[in-house]
Amino acid sequence: MKSRYVVTGVAVVALLSACGVIRGDDEGSKGGAVATGVTNEPCPKAIDKKKGCIYLGTVSDLTQGPFAALAVPITDAQKAFWKRVNTAGGIGGKYEVDVESYVRDNKYNPETHRQVYNEIKDKVLGLAQTLGSPTTAAIIDDLKANSVVAAPASWTSAWEFEDVIIETGSNYCIEAMNSVDYAMEAYKPKTVMAVHLAGDYGADAAAGAKIAAEKNGLEFTAVETPSGATEQGRAITEITKNKPDLVILTTGPADAAAIIGQSAAAGYKGRFIGTGPTWNPALLKSPAAPALKALYEQSSPGKPYGADTPGHRAMRDALPGVTPNDGYTSGWAWSYPLKAALEKMVAGGDVSRKGLLAAVKTLATVDYEGMLPPEAGNFAGDANAATFRQTLINKVDESAPTGVTEVKDFFTGPTAQAHTMDGPCFSKLS
Repeated sequence: MKSRYVVTGVAVVALLSACGVIRGDDEGSKGGAVATGVTNEPCPKAIDKKKGCIYLGTVSDLTQGPFAALAVPITDAQKAFWKRVNTAGGIGGKYEVDVESYVRDNKYNPETHRQVYNEIKDKVLGLAQTLGSPTTAAIIDDLKANSVVAAPASWTSAWEFEDVIIETGSNYCIEAMNSVDYAMEAYKPKTVMAVHLAGDYGADAAAGAKIAAEKNGLEFTAVETPSGATEQGRAITEITKNKPDLVILTTGPADAAAIIGQSAAAGYKGRFIGTGPTWNPALLKSPAAPALKALYEQSSPGKPYGADTPGHRAMRDALPGVTPNDGYTSGWAWSYPLKAALEKMVAGGDVSRKGLLAAVKTLATVDYEGMLPPEAGNFAGDANAATFRQTLINKVDESAPTGVTEVKDFFTGPTAQAHTMDGPCFSKLS
C-alpha cells in the first residue's frame, strides 16, 4: 500500500462530488442505512428502484474562484459518468451512485472548503471530487481520521503518500520534469524559470522544474506569484528582465494569459510550457491569443477532449451539446478509479468507508477505457513504485475542440524515470 506522509499546511487541489444520505453508522437502521453514505433505499433519481444507493460528495470551485471555468465542467462530467454507470447496472448489481445530492461550492477558499465539507461529510461514503490545493489540505486530516476516500481535482505529489486520496495521472512535479526534458530536445534551453502560485500546486511543479533543470545542467530560478490577472506585474518584470529561455508556468488560465500576453508585448521571445490547469479554450478569444499561439505549449496528465479513445467517445456521447472543455475530460477520467474501488468493495462484502479504503489499497491497475494507461491506476504499491510518470505535451490549435492538440503522446523523460519519490516535491523547493 502507499506509505503515509503527514502533510501539514500544504495546498492541495482536490475534487469531490457532493451528495447526501441519511447517516448510517450513527443512526443504526434509520432509512435502511447500511453504512455512512449508503442506504438500502434507492437513490433520489434511481434508474432501478430495487437497488440501494451510494452517496458521494463534491466540493468544487463552482462560482467565483480561479478554476470555476474548469470546475463546473468537471462536476457536470462526473454526474454524466455516474449516470452512465447506473444505467449499465450500477455497482455490483446492488447499488446505484448519487453524486448530485451533496454538491458544494468552496469558492476556492480553504475555510469555505472545510465548512461545506463538514456539512456533508456524515452523509456521504466518500468524495467524488475535492478541488483545490489549499482547500483539500484543509480537510486532509479529517479524511484520514474517518477513512473517507476522495478523488482529487489536482495532481500534487503529496497524493502519492495518502492512502485516502485516489488520484489519476502524473503529479505536477513529474509533469514539470517531463516538460523540461521535452524542452531540452525541442528548444535546447540554457536557463529555466518557474513562475508559480503558492502552495503545492505551484510549488510542486516548480520543484519538478528545478530537479530537471539541475539534472540537465541548466540555470534555474523560481518566482512565486499571487492569483489574479491584475497581480502579475512582478512575474512579468522578472521574465522580461531575466529573459529565461524556458518558463514553466503553474497558475490559473487568466493569470497565464496576462503573463504570456504582457511578456510578449514587452519583447520576450522565449518559450512557455504551462501545466494542465493554465489552459482554457476561452483564452483563444483573449488579447493574449497571438502570444499564446507563438510562445505557449501545455503539458498535461491526459489526452485532450477530442482524443479518439473509447473513454473519450463515451464522455462525448454522455455530454451532448456541451461546449468542449477539458474540465469534462478530467472529471470523467478521474472517476474510473473510484468506480473500480466501489466495485471491489461491494464484491468483497464490506460496504463501508473502511471497506472502500481497503479496496483502494488493492488496486494495481484501473481500466480507463483508453483515456490513460491501466498502470496509471496503481494504488497498491509504495509511493515510488506506484507513481505514474507519463505525461503529454499539447500545442495551441484553433481547429481542435478545446484549442489544443497533442505534440508528444504519453512519455517519461529521463529525469522523471530516474527520480526517487520519497516525499512531496514541494517540500523540497527552497
